[in-house]
Amino acid sequence: MKTIKNISILLLTAVFMNTAFAQDKKSHNIDNSNIALQGYSPVSYLDLGIAQKGIKEHKSEHDKVVYYFTDAEQKKKFDKNPSKYLPQYGGYCAFGVYAGAKFRPDPNKFIVKDGKYFLYLYNLELDAQQLWLAENNHSKLVSKANENWSNLKNTYN
Repeated sequence: MKTIKNISILLLTAVFMNTAFAQDKKSHNIDNSNIALQGYSPVSYLDLGIAQKGIKEHKSEHDKVVYYFTDAEQKKKFDKNPSKYLPQYGGYCAFGVYAGAKFRPDPNKFIVKDGKYFLYLYNLELDAQQLWLAENNHSKLVSKANENWSNLKNTYN
């Protein structure tokens, strides 16, 4: 009986620890290694307006999410002000969030506007970036996406 009790306590502790230290995959589009943006550099998006794959030698962790950078200078910029470089809507497709759903974007499909960058889904059937641009009303789309994100960020993909 004492053994069963000890095993139960051990299992409950393991479950609690796993839950307490696991990254919240609801509000961040990350892989199983907690890597954001599929390894692309958030600094490249915002400062250079291009999508560049980062490298593991230059990485930082912010709120248990890992970000990769192209060089030490980018890492330094991010570390100084991480909130400036975080993707909108946790890195999910901006048009999807506007429509009320979470989709994984293509890291090469993005828009930089008003000091922020927005990522978009792209596949053979849908180019969400083009749908966003076709609306020709960025402010309206962002307003609705922000409203939807307040609920979506607490849901699983």
